[in-house]
Amino acid sequence: MRYPIAIEKGDKKHAFGVVVPDLPGCFSAGDTMDEAIDNSIEAIELWLETTLEDGGSIPDSSAIEKWQKDPEYSGWIWAIVGVDLAKLSSISKRINITVPERVLSLIDKAATRQGESRSGFLVRAALDAIEHGTVVK
Repeated sequence: MRYPIAIEKGDKKHAFGVVVPDLPGCFSAGDTMDEAIDNSIEAIELWLETTLEDGGSIPDSSAIEKWQKDPEYSGWIWAIVGVDLAKLSSISKRINITVPERVLSLIDKAATRQGESRSGFLVRAALDAIEHGTVVK
């Protein structure tokens, strides 16, 4: 899953601040721009883990353009970071599935576009289908 982040410029006395607009209350910082971006990934993962543990669901990400238009973030620097949803579960189980080669290729391309691993993409797609009622029960 990829999320847009807003980065407030730092200086010699202040760190670079990061806000994840799609995840209310999710923020981070770093002494350098690179450190701030790296730290934002950890903050997103912790925010998502906490949300899942509390019984919530993973929010969809918005297009970066939506947030760039928001006056609250005027003058901020923008980036997009990816998190692997497969890492969020504390207990993982390896499974073996059979998928047509063409479909596997489509899955891998979609996962790459989302900045996810194949496993993370399949887990997210399955959870989305379950949560949105698109799975026959």
